[in-house]
Amino acid sequence: MANSKYEYVKSFENEDEVMYPNLIVVRIDGRNFERFSETNEFEKPNDERALNLMNCCATSVLEKYPDIILAYGFSDEYSFIFKKETKFYQRRASKILSLIVSFFTSLYVANWRVFFPHAEMRSTPSFKSRVICCPSVEVLQAYLAWRQRECHSNNQYNTCFWMLIKSGKSEREAHEILKGTQKQEKNEILFKQFSINYKNLPSMYRQGSCILKTEVNETLKIYENEAPVKRLRKKAIVVHSENIASRSFWNGYSCLCKELGSLEQNVNNIKAEYVKSFQSDNKLLPFTWIVVRIDGSHFHRFSEVQGFEKPNDEQALKLMNSCAVAVLEEFKDIVFAYGVSDEYSFVLKRNTQLYQRRVSEIVSATVSFFSSTYVMKWKEFFPQKDLKYPPNFDGRAVCYPSYEIIRDYLAWRQVDCHINNQYNTCFWMLVKSGKSTREAQSILKGTQRPEKNQLLCQLFAIDYNTLPIIFRNGSSVFWDKETTVMDNGVVAKCHKKIVVEHLNIIEDGFWAAHPLILEEMSPRS
Repeated sequence: MANSKYEYVKSFENEDEVMYPNLIVVRIDGRNFERFSETNEFEKPNDERALNLMNCCATSVLEKYPDIILAYGFSDEYSFIFKKETKFYQRRASKILSLIVSFFTSLYVANWRVFFPHAEMRSTPSFKSRVICCPSVEVLQAYLAWRQRECHSNNQYNTCFWMLIKSGKSEREAHEILKGTQKQEKNEILFKQFSINYKNLPSMYRQGSCILKTEVNETLKIYENEAPVKRLRKKAIVVHSENIASRSFWNGYSCLCKELGSLEQNVNNIKAEYVKSFQSDNKLLPFTWIVVRIDGSHFHRFSEVQGFEKPNDEQALKLMNSCAVAVLEEFKDIVFAYGVSDEYSFVLKRNTQLYQRRVSEIVSATVSFFSSTYVMKWKEFFPQKDLKYPPNFDGRAVCYPSYEIIRDYLAWRQVDCHINNQYNTCFWMLVKSGKSTREAQSILKGTQRPEKNQLLCQLFAIDYNTLPIIFRNGSSVFWDKETTVMDNGVVAKCHKKIVVEHLNIIEDGFWAAHPLILEEMSPRS
């Protein structure tokens, strides 16, 4: 990370560590998924393809992250449980929840065609996530029992509701018929009116899906005239059980007992209020600027696999910018964004009440929507390249208390852009000239800005100041006013539009030239 006089802004960051021995649960929920399911014409009350897509994504999450031992999901939600001793990203809540929701979202878009081969995705899916801290395996047991109970009750209600709708009832009539009904009464409605025995419906609908890791024998090599060489490895499997929180189910899988702890007894009469008390609802300070900063996770490897141009791939940067534009269009409280390389910072207006300023929802929704858009727009910017694997991002939210400090934060990011881009330009020109990466690092060690400029000029005939400005300045995305003027000089209309610029945002000139942003970002009078 580059050093500058703006480094002090890092002191406003806080590490939201989930303290040991709390068990970590990351729960993701579809964001506006009722609208998404209608737009994409999902079958009601359950679309088997959509549920299998969710299960596929969850299975891939378990395969990617070894510390996730168990997952449970139904409808548009999934809960991921980490092993007790996990040190995954040093147990920082924002990093954990953002990585999981980002990867899950990318997978959802990337795998869509597998489950919906004849249907275009008609809108951008996204999810929210949060961390639940379970101080004991008994609390985790109660949490899982609660979620499965929700699966049972929601599915029974929805099955009745949609059968009534399909029989000709209006939505209001269906709600009135079901109002106040109990489990047995709903079963009777299904059986008497529609000849449906609820218990005969697919178990995935009634019980949800549980994904866990079991040990299986894997054949490594087969030699001629010799027995196969085998070893045990962990494999994620999907199971359906009437009660995943029961002692018999839990203790039947050694991985659950080993990594999470064994259950001593069954759990009954779960109160939702008790379980909800363990859900973190941290809110960000009022009347402070909120910055959601996202960074590519292992993007060095991703850029190598995808064959990005070094030191900068202009199409990759334009894809990032296009995603940032989509984020501003989706979240109207974001008034400014600044991006460079594989990172983007989104500034929310000071008085925003987005998600009541709950940090987990703000971070996860932003990261998820950005990730989803990245995968959906890939072919637009790389029509000749297949996406080899879904990328993912992590995110965090930081509060900045004054106009001056938020300006310094943005200046810090642009200074970083300047310093890092100059170094990377020198480094990759040296590598392309035949130097090893170690030799290039050694040549550049301790050099200052004038020396790097001199190196580029003398060895490669490159004037650094003439390189594309998008590389040197990064990208600023913001709402600006667009005016239409008639021939007689009278303004006919004035409306907002999102623009992408590559200007100096360190000096005052940029802010003075864009009064709309200054209006949104100025301190309260």
